[in-house]
Amino acid sequence: MSMPALKLEKPSAAVHGKPAPAAQIPAAQIPAAQVVKMPARKRPALAEKIVPLLKTAAANIVPPIVVIALLLGLWQILCSAPGSALPPPSSIIQNSWELIAHPFYDRGGLDKGLFWHILASLQRVAVGYSLAAVAGVGLGVLIGQSTWAMRGLDPLFQVLRTVPPLAWLPLSLAAFRDGQPAAVFVIFITAIWPIIINTAVGIRNIPQDYRNVAAVLRLNPIEFFLKIMIPAAAPYIFTGLRIGIGLSWLAIIAAEMLIGGVGIGFFIWDAWNSSLIGDIIVALFYVGITGFILDRMIAAVGAFVTRGTAAA
Repeated sequence: MSMPALKLEKPSAAVHGKPAPAAQIPAAQIPAAQVVKMPARKRPALAEKIVPLLKTAAANIVPPIVVIALLLGLWQILCSAPGSALPPPSSIIQNSWELIAHPFYDRGGLDKGLFWHILASLQRVAVGYSLAAVAGVGLGVLIGQSTWAMRGLDPLFQVLRTVPPLAWLPLSLAAFRDGQPAAVFVIFITAIWPIIINTAVGIRNIPQDYRNVAAVLRLNPIEFFLKIMIPAAAPYIFTGLRIGIGLSWLAIIAAEMLIGGVGIGFFIWDAWNSSLIGDIIVALFYVGITGFILDRMIAAVGAFVTRGTAAA
């Protein structure tokens, strides 16, 4: 009697504790694929960008405005009394409004708006200051590099720099016999001293390591001057240039009061002779704003050239 054949089946993976292949799992039991969404990066709102800028602007602008408003209010109170020597701000605006509102008028001769007087003064300053910058940096480098030049020239410069700017005006008028070059010379001789002194100090303070590197690289004098000396001394040089531009602007105002012609200094002196105190105060405001802009311009150039190491 024959025995029936036994059919051996391969045990499924699930018997050994392993999951069955996907092919043997019914489709209904296969979970659907789930897509996990990453949270989108939240962009800062426009208000979050503007608010810090507004706070910074308010911190820089509000305090000066408050101080100026308080000073104007105090000025208005003190000068509103009868017999006051100076006019109050309200009176200045009323009497000198044409001068404030129309700075560009030109009726010929010396009858010009404040813009043209400021422009004439700036032209003289540009010539005298440029000459002082070139000569001052050159002499400062010479004194800073050479011990003999420092011993010979430094005492002379220390004496000459103490001479007031206007004391040079009669000598310059006698030498040039013209008010225009005389005013330029006064600017030059006034601005050159701080440029020389600060440049010389900067050259003497160049670290010895820089000089050693230049010796190792065998830089020639021109390469050493352009790549080592000037970049290292640039913060000192621009400090002297900033002082020089301020002194130049002060000197031209005083010089123009004496030489006459078109210029803000002459305008102030002419207004004094005409007893126009309000016009003088308006002109002084223009002088102060122009001097501030000149200083900021030199400071900005210095910050750019020295990459922020020069005093701002």
